[in-house]
Amino acid sequence: MLFDLRGRGRRRTVQAIYLSLALLMGGGLVFFGIGGDVQGGLADAIRGDGTAVEDIYSERIDAAEKKLAANPQDAPTWANLAKLRFQQAGTGENFNQSTGAFTDGGLKELRRSEIAWDKYLALDPKKPDDRVANLMVQAFIGLNKLPKAVQAMEIVVDAREPTPQLFVQLATYAYAAGQTRKGDLAAGKAEELAKPEDREQIKAQLQSAKTQAAQAAAQGAGAAAE
Repeated sequence: MLFDLRGRGRRRTVQAIYLSLALLMGGGLVFFGIGGDVQGGLADAIRGDGTAVEDIYSERIDAAEKKLAANPQDAPTWANLAKLRFQQAGTGENFNQSTGAFTDGGLKELRRSEIAWDKYLALDPKKPDDRVANLMVQAFIGLNKLPKAVQAMEIVVDAREPTPQLFVQLATYAYAAGQTRKGDLAAGKAEELAKPEDREQIKAQLQSAKTQAAQAAAQGAGAAAE
């Protein structure tokens, strides 16, 4: 693991760093289902009456699990279950809207979402669902599993028309995961795709993400040595 999260104060510090990294250059827009061609983002999951939404997702989850019990090789249903579990994680008492953090119940749902996603990928779909992958990026950030967030983001990037924003996100998550080489490659691609007038700004933002990630890693290493 990139950081030692056993101390409550350390955990809060790292969560703040992750959030700042995730929000750089559009990460926050995707988080709320905006600008990423995503339906069913976290904002969709927490709209309306919390209890009613929970019931709706519970019914859909039950239906998906029944389908999978009858046919465990049903890859699209595994992907759908991963999406539903992620959405369930953002409802009611699973998500603290005041702090913007998942509760223990929400984290439990995210772990269930991860299991469904892993089952889906294990079936080796020809073209992994990039919309669900986009949600899983946020799920893995919530679970503090940055390498898996990078993996999910790569699925999104591979499936879509290349844009500077997509590669900025990939670079940001890669830096946060300690994958500096991959981050540098994605950063270079983001600058290459950017309009000339935007390149300096993008370069500065990516350097900031890289610096923050390095500082967080150093902080984590120092805390682990205490």
